[in-house]
Amino acid sequence: MGNLRTLRSDLSFGEAPRWRPGEGLYVSDIHANRIIRLSEEGGMEVVATFDGPVSGLGWLPDGTLLVVSMHDRRLLRREAGGTFRVHADLSGIATWHANDMVVAADGTAYVGNFGFSLTPRLEVKPAKLAKVTPDGRASVAAEGLLFPNGSVISPDGRTLIVGESAGRRLTAFTIGEDGDLSDHRAWAPMPEGAFPDGICLDAEGAIWVASPPSREVLRIREGGDILERIPTEQMAIAAMLGGADRRTLFICTADSTDPEYCLANHTARILAVDVDVPGAGRP
Repeated sequence: MGNLRTLRSDLSFGEAPRWRPGEGLYVSDIHANRIIRLSEEGGMEVVATFDGPVSGLGWLPDGTLLVVSMHDRRLLRREAGGTFRVHADLSGIATWHANDMVVAADGTAYVGNFGFSLTPRLEVKPAKLAKVTPDGRASVAAEGLLFPNGSVISPDGRTLIVGESAGRRLTAFTIGEDGDLSDHRAWAPMPEGAFPDGICLDAEGAIWVASPPSREVLRIREGGDILERIPTEQMAIAAMLGGADRRTLFICTADSTDPEYCLANHTARILAVDVDVPGAGRP
């Protein structure tokens, strides 16, 4: 493994990093209400700005960008002229802010939500995971999840794994031919003091998990064995494998999750480190 390096240290709160070959790293800078794109060297471009916070990112098969609009609980689609339209209304499914997302190869999106208020912190309540078809039809994909957050899809497109932040575990489902989820099962528990936020999958089937409270990114095997740990100075929010050979692990970190603090103090970072096993699957 290489040395951890800082690419940016001036974001409000980076989330949902996504690598696009030939384009670079897309990141939702949540509390700055924008999507940015970085080169592997750290050069930054603002892709789009919004009236409110945005999180999960993905693309339809034709390259159309999708983004989760958090507070109004909608999935937005970028049109050819650069404007964003509502792709799906999730307000009937998401019981609090819509959040992270993974998009399958056929364009089916799976979108999580908080399930309960974090500011102020209210009682933990189960949430539903939304499924959105490529033509924008939303339905419930799974229920009873405790803050479904970062998600990945296996290279064969048959397995979805979601991090349940409030449940402190990784949970798996089988993806059917119609995109429906079944066989709800445990994939791995998180170790003491950690919980999953953003995640990404590698070619050996292990998952890199960003854990905010323990300030680290962990590489976890199915069943819960910890293969590697990378400590971070700030809270680790999300991780993504990218770069030319998908062996660069990009890590979003932040000093705080408080929106007011993040708006006033643009200190969130994007880090990078070279790893041995390349990324696989989606995102």
